[in-house]
Amino acid sequence: MAVYSIEPNPRITFGVRYADEHLLVVQKPPRLVTQPGVGHEHDTLLNGLFAVYGPALQRLGRGRDFGLVHRLDRDTSGVLVVALSAEAYDGLRAAFAGRRIRKFYWAVSHKAPREQAGVIKRPIVEQERRKSRYTSEKIARLSPGGKPAVTAYRVLESSALAALIEARPVTGRLHQIRVHLDSVGAGILGDRLYGPSRTSEASHRLALHAHRLVLDHPVTGERVDVTSPFPKDLRGLLRRLDLHRPDLESG
Repeated sequence: MAVYSIEPNPRITFGVRYADEHLLVVQKPPRLVTQPGVGHEHDTLLNGLFAVYGPALQRLGRGRDFGLVHRLDRDTSGVLVVALSAEAYDGLRAAFAGRRIRKFYWAVSHKAPREQAGVIKRPIVEQERRKSRYTSEKIARLSPGGKPAVTAYRVLESSALAALIEARPVTGRLHQIRVHLDSVGAGILGDRLYGPSRTSEASHRLALHAHRLVLDHPVTGERVDVTSPFPKDLRGLLRRLDLHRPDLESG
């Protein structure tokens, strides 16, 4: 039996939207941590990936993050690319650093920003917030001394109750979309870190879904354009908020 650095967990389920010998684009469900950490040593997406793709991920090793080139927040659902070969990992890391990979998210916010479309350019800094005597977590806040952060957005639909927004982060700062949308008065429903309490209590989970990922394949050069439909657990939220987009349910 193979010995892996990360414990495989076949009980962790995820969707596969694209796969070849060099990379995967998987669909992460909500409430699933991307990689092991304190309190989540065995129940993360990476544990589930090792149950299926263990040999390839182990060959990449800790030096190449076991194939993880980016992450999604625990409560965010949607598509995420994973490398299976060293060539793919190195190419994807370079593409992310060069901002050549495009990511698109759907967010349900408590209201639309004043402008129907725009680009938010507000620096973000990370800081530690103590959760208990022994644990802490990183949170983000706007700061003139922070790292550059850029998010493009457009309002897809709005009602008297909420707004459906597509956001594209140009940079990749911690909680960037959440902080940026909140900064223009469009806090995401279910966000218990940022925004007013009425926003955090309006949804059973963070109403943020990574719905599209576009990249040039790091080995073949072919365009890879992967989409993910709006998750079922948030479709009911759209209906309750009088937002009707049947096109979000296909795929």
